[in-house]
Amino acid sequence: MTASHYSTPSQWIVLALFWALSMSSAQAAATQDTRAHVDEIVSANPERVVWRKTPIAIPLVVGEERLVHFPDSVSIGLPQSLTPLLRSQSINGTLYLLAGQPFESTRVMVRSENGGPLFVLDISAALDGDERPPLPDVQVVLESSKAEVDGVVSDTDTSNPFSQWGYVALTRFAAQQLYAPERLIPNTPGVVAIPVKDAPVDLLRGGSVEAVPVAAWKAGSRYVTAVRLTNRTAKAVILDPRELRGAWLAATFQHNRLLPSGGDADTSAVYLISDRPFDVALW
Repeated sequence: MTASHYSTPSQWIVLALFWALSMSSAQAAATQDTRAHVDEIVSANPERVVWRKTPIAIPLVVGEERLVHFPDSVSIGLPQSLTPLLRSQSINGTLYLLAGQPFESTRVMVRSENGGPLFVLDISAALDGDERPPLPDVQVVLESSKAEVDGVVSDTDTSNPFSQWGYVALTRFAAQQLYAPERLIPNTPGVVAIPVKDAPVDLLRGGSVEAVPVAAWKAGSRYVTAVRLTNRTAKAVILDPRELRGAWLAATFQHNRLLPSGGDADTSAVYLISDRPFDVALW
């Protein structure tokens, strides 16, 4: 056998360097992909507005539905002039607004159904002239709960170790638990895993999507449950929060579209936040 059949020490060193560099690049890419996957779920954070008794401007784009979330269940009183121009629905503390035609800013009253404040909105609608991302949801919060929703502990809330866990923080936590490698999951004192039955539940109306709870956690008085969603049909399904059964404080879909059953993208997840355990909030 000739000398050309043997690798010299320098050749082995070069090969080892190539192997180390490729492993390092793959690990960095996997970490970046995981973080991007988790951040994608909460990238469309709602626009937070603190209610201070001044009208809240809600601009709409014709043909694009916009959601406005309130601290409690509400009812909306539309002026007669807006009735043919604006479709509105109130479900579990969320207003779903869809303008059919442009209109100037019009004042609308929104009443809390459980003794809360009377909110005042200035709603307007315009045609969409430029390419842009969809308008974010609007989260209306009371001054007393602003620190909790923002996920920040204020000076007056330091006695409550759970007040830092707002909706966004809880959703991000659940997504990290499901998708991030263990080494990237931060220490999270105050959040406890709680048992949940991993059997199909009737979460979405229509029967085209199978829903199975996979994990749940509790932080203070809030619960967050991760539910796996799988398309049962041969057609793509658009996930609509209005089709959810149950009483939820917030619901975040990992993706809002499921491809036909049998494909790689026929499964996604929804993260549900409630003030009661999942099985109680569902029914």
